[in-house]
Amino acid sequence: MTGLKGFQKTYLRGIAHDRKPIVMIGKEGLVAGVIKSVDDDLLRHELIKVRFVSFKEKEQKKALAAELMAQTNSAMVGMVGHTLTLYRQHPDPEKRRIQVPARQDA
Repeated sequence: MTGLKGFQKTYLRGIAHDRKPIVMIGKEGLVAGVIKSVDDDLLRHELIKVRFVSFKEKEQKKALAAELMAQTNSAMVGMVGHTLTLYRQHPDPEKRRIQVPARQDA
């Protein structure tokens, strides 16, 4: 997925603010089931939160987030504390729930 611009991330963070994490990554890390769950939830919701339960080191979370984004073809909207917010546009234009602005003044 192509990178999001700053104003697009801000827009998506505003939408995600009230959402709860729907995927938890525990001590096992990124197992196939977690990746499939994230992939399925991105297809269903487009914008999801992932919580790191067993990883406290910032570098570990960054590495896991990078791998997860590569595996699911998603983009990071932000990471605050132990919560990662991911976005991936639905491939079917008719099923897209979120319309990300293309321009900052839109």
